[in-house]
Amino acid sequence: MSATASAAFGRPRVTPVGALTRGAAAGLIGTLAMDVWLYGQYRRERGTEPFPEWEFSSDVTGWSEAPAPAQVGRRIVEGVFEVELPDSRAALANNVMHWGYSVSAAMGYATIVASLPRTRVAYGLIFGAGLWGLSYALLTPMHLYKRITEYDAKTLGKDLLAHLVFGVTTAAALSVLLSRGRRRR
Repeated sequence: MSATASAAFGRPRVTPVGALTRGAAAGLIGTLAMDVWLYGQYRRERGTEPFPEWEFSSDVTGWSEAPAPAQVGRRIVEGVFEVELPDSRAALANNVMHWGYSVSAAMGYATIVASLPRTRVAYGLIFGAGLWGLSYALLTPMHLYKRITEYDAKTLGKDLLAHLVFGVTTAAALSVLLSRGRRRR
């Protein structure tokens, strides 16, 4: 489709690479927003660790206390490269997987949204809720999460809300980034 036809139909004029890079940037913003939200919950529950230490998993010193993102990263590295990761890599694996998963999901979201005639921040609710559901669908059979029915409503609600914050913030950031890309052409 030509640029003129694309504009006539209200379609975005962002290249696939442009959509991916904008998606990565929006994913970074969305992940930070989600983590700030989660940190606020942590502090309301009397957590005392400063944000930088909390954000970068300074309390994770081994695999026995490592959260699900770290465990997935460990399985990938150990399975693909056939090496055993030492306990000292648990925090790094947690951070790489948490940020990497969020940013890559946002990149996929951006490729879809950039092909739509209009972007809507409300799509972020679907995106965030979808990722929330996907985490239970994937991590339960990996034995890293319990079945969703085994969690109380408060835990599920907090988790869902954090994912909605991620989805909406990512969608809002992407909307701004895509609109800027369209004006330059």
